[in-house]
Amino acid sequence: MASNFGLKSLVILALTLAVFVQGSLGGITCENLSKYTCAFAVASSGKRCVLEKHVDRSGEEAYVCRTSDIEADKVTDWVESDQCIEACGLDRMSLGISSDSLLECGFTRKLCSTQCYNGCPNIIDLYFSLAAGEGVFLPKLCEAQKGDARREMAEIRSSGFVAPGPVSGVNHVKYRVAPAVAPSSA
Repeated sequence: MASNFGLKSLVILALTLAVFVQGSLGGITCENLSKYTCAFAVASSGKRCVLEKHVDRSGEEAYVCRTSDIEADKVTDWVESDQCIEACGLDRMSLGISSDSLLECGFTRKLCSTQCYNGCPNIIDLYFSLAAGEGVFLPKLCEAQKGDARREMAEIRSSGFVAPGPVSGVNHVKYRVAPAVAPSSA
């Protein structure tokens, strides 16, 4: 009986140690994050986490954290701090990943603030990539915040890139865009 107790204790100790070691080495998995830590997090794989909302047939809402296909540039195993969420004008319960907020002057002003731009490299990396996807260089957008930000926003809205419609037999022009590199946090 004593050896049976010793064996059980050894198994429990081994399992506890395995969980502790995995937790101490990082290993963030988006699917294991809560709805309060998911948005703006980066998994150990380097992929960004995205918060999704599902509504079942009864109308009950459920939030799920998933791994997106979007890779972070230089960040892994990262749950964004509350200080950066606030400094950059973000919402912890943001659903999905979108560049739409770049069109809002108030958001862009906070994103380009010294506290956010110099202190929150994960957020800047994300929005640098989102802005580049819209054909905008984030440092230029932030520089425009000092001057006429409305003009820069108008340029984003009228970038001239329009998705082709469902017309057949039309030769579409293919644009080539060089990838942009995020500013270093040095």
